[in-house]
Amino acid sequence: MKVIGLAILHRYCVNHTDCADQISTWIAEVEEAAWAKPNDIKARYASASFLPDNRVVFNIKGNRYRLDTKVFYQRKVVMVKRMGTHAEYEGWKF
Repeated sequence: MKVIGLAILHRYCVNHTDCADQISTWIAEVEEAAWAKPNDIKARYASASFLPDNRVVFNIKGNRYRLDTKVFYQRKVVMVKRMGTHAEYEGWKF
């Protein structure tokens, strides 16, 4: 998969260094993946949340951070929309 919006993650990790290693691992895993359907994601990321319009929210560092993405399965693209703490996630509108 091609990951777009990496600048969002890099900026976030500057102020939240405790999640930088896990974000780097997530990026590497996604770039190696070839997801064709939500079940492909669920097989690796069991705690991922699936929302309408192909939005997928990943838990990062346990339940501490949330990563909001949009997956374009046919194009093999994952777009990073935003990242935040669990508390910030509670206020997000989808």
